[in-house]
Amino acid sequence: MIISCILPQIAYICTPYNINNMAENRNALPDNAQRELQPGEEYKPLLGAEKQWAEVTPYSVAIGLLMVIIFSAAAAYLGLRVGQVFEAAIPIAIIAVGLTSALGKKEGLGQNVIIQSIGGCSGAVVAGAIFTLPAIYILGVEVNFMQMFLSSLLGGVLGILFLIPFRKYFVKEMHGKYPFPEATATTQILVSGEGGGKGAGTLLVSGVIGGLYDFVVSTFGAWADTVSTTVVGIGQTIADKAKVLLKINTGAAVLGLGYIVGLKYAFIICCGSFLVWLVIIPLMNVIWGGQVIDLMHTGITTTIAEMSPDQIFRTYARHIGIGGIATAGIIGIIKSFGVVKSAVGLAVGEFSRKGGDKAAVERTQEDIPMKTIVFGIVIALLAVFAFFAFGGVVNNVWQAIVGLLIVAIISFLFTTVAANAIAIVGTNPVSGMTLMTLIIAALILVAVGLKGNAGMAAALVIGGVVCTALSVAGSFITDLKIGYWIGTTPKKQETWKFVGVAVAAATVCGVMLVLNKTYGFVGDDALVAPQANAMAAVIQPMMNGGGAPWLLYGIGAVLAIILTAFKIPALAFALGMFIPIDLNLPLLVGGAISWYVSTRSKDSALNEARLNKGTLIASGFIAGGALMGVVSALLKFFNVDWFLSSWNADFGEAIALIPFIAIIIYMTISSLKAKAE
Repeated sequence: MIISCILPQIAYICTPYNINNMAENRNALPDNAQRELQPGEEYKPLLGAEKQWAEVTPYSVAIGLLMVIIFSAAAAYLGLRVGQVFEAAIPIAIIAVGLTSALGKKEGLGQNVIIQSIGGCSGAVVAGAIFTLPAIYILGVEVNFMQMFLSSLLGGVLGILFLIPFRKYFVKEMHGKYPFPEATATTQILVSGEGGGKGAGTLLVSGVIGGLYDFVVSTFGAWADTVSTTVVGIGQTIADKAKVLLKINTGAAVLGLGYIVGLKYAFIICCGSFLVWLVIIPLMNVIWGGQVIDLMHTGITTTIAEMSPDQIFRTYARHIGIGGIATAGIIGIIKSFGVVKSAVGLAVGEFSRKGGDKAAVERTQEDIPMKTIVFGIVIALLAVFAFFAFGGVVNNVWQAIVGLLIVAIISFLFTTVAANAIAIVGTNPVSGMTLMTLIIAALILVAVGLKGNAGMAAALVIGGVVCTALSVAGSFITDLKIGYWIGTTPKKQETWKFVGVAVAAATVCGVMLVLNKTYGFVGDDALVAPQANAMAAVIQPMMNGGGAPWLLYGIGAVLAIILTAFKIPALAFALGMFIPIDLNLPLLVGGAISWYVSTRSKDSALNEARLNKGTLIASGFIAGGALMGVVSALLKFFNVDWFLSSWNADFGEAIALIPFIAIIIYMTISSLKAKAE
């Protein structure tokens, strides 16, 4: 239904009538949009700073809030029901383009950015909420709507407030140094839809190809979505005996993501995966294969030798990545101390500056005043304290202060980690950071006398606030980068983001309450809620005398420090250790294609044209995969059983490389056909 409504509208954009009736041709970003600027060079966005464009209008706000409600409900429903959480930003961008074009809106580009920015609150708040809050029900602890709502709302507000002072650093000062894969794909959709022409045509064709490709895999099971070395007999033997296993996801969307990430970061990320899957996991089997190691006292009874490589990764090795991510984030905060210092200095300067002393700031760099941000943070933290102290979260004021400090310190420290991760690979390691938060919160709360059910509920609510803050911060940096490229006003994006978060929090929490009463989160036919179940499994033993895998966290921390000393991006490497290898290897393939098509010619203009066309194709793959992922999840929810399970089990993995190689060839050849303008 979604596809049938939207794809014709995108095709409509590409018609000659619409191309000829554009006041300005804004169908491509400037050629310096995704590369580092030369000394003295300046990036000029599509919507120039010298003019006031239509951005926040009754239309853009109404559609944006409608998108928040629809996609918050859908994402929460599907995420808890079928265990899949989809990213809403790209589908919302496509819908915005289609609606604006169909309704003949003038100056639609700026309005579409606002629609996407407001609507994008849905996926961010959903991820923050469903990772933690359902675990309260799973553990048998009661929680009311207001507690859930305030946890999501206050977390989202803190995420926005903590990120705004770093906007200029990530989106302007680091221009061209980070790939911003999701922001790139979304921007291409918005820009190509506005301008029409070849860009929109390429995006449409690749979107259809990528969407249909991923759809026949996820819905029909025509071939496997993952190919591993166990497809051959000797590979299975090696996996069983030596615990050596390699896997690659064959999805078009992940391949497109790798193209935009680029070879450099994709290679570093995969090095982290190779260390875990080819060295650490086999080494653990050699050293401790016959032992049962229960670092968190969760009741593990299986020896490492009896576990599969996947089980070893989930139970042990992944925690090394969590330690690496946390340490790399702290190192990044220390290294960017100058940014923090300048933000604080700006705040102090604004407080001391008189009203008439304000220097003019161009529209495209205008943020919410720092004075307002500081007051907002203070008010939000006071609200968090009041929520903890008087909202039934903890038992006394002292414990509320402790909870407040946990939220404030961790949210602030990890905000830049979330933004960095999104900027590099387009994936926010929010589950790993939330797990670390829960462990820290549990240890501290136990130390101040909060245990049992009350302690578990408090830790999960605190974790929910932090998780939502980090999720929203990571999502928002994407929105701000899109706005920077296109030329919207940051202050308007920032202001309306608060409204979007409030609506998303109310929608998500309402859906969770209804789903809990209808299906429940425990027992037969209960909702899956995999992330929340994992969080519950961690928090319960810790509140009853269990521990944390500090040894594994420590190994990850040491690795991050060593990598930093050798000037290797530690966060990208740690992400590789944390994210499953089957999602990292296609990044390397996509990055290799990007490098190949952009280096074949001695003509730099031709290389640039080929790279840009490949970016459009990659963006189409991501957009098509995201849309069809929603459709596939809906079909699964409504038990439309088109899945060829017997065929997939017998032949799916064996033939999966054939179509995967086919789309690699398509992306490469199509990119090489580009011509320099």
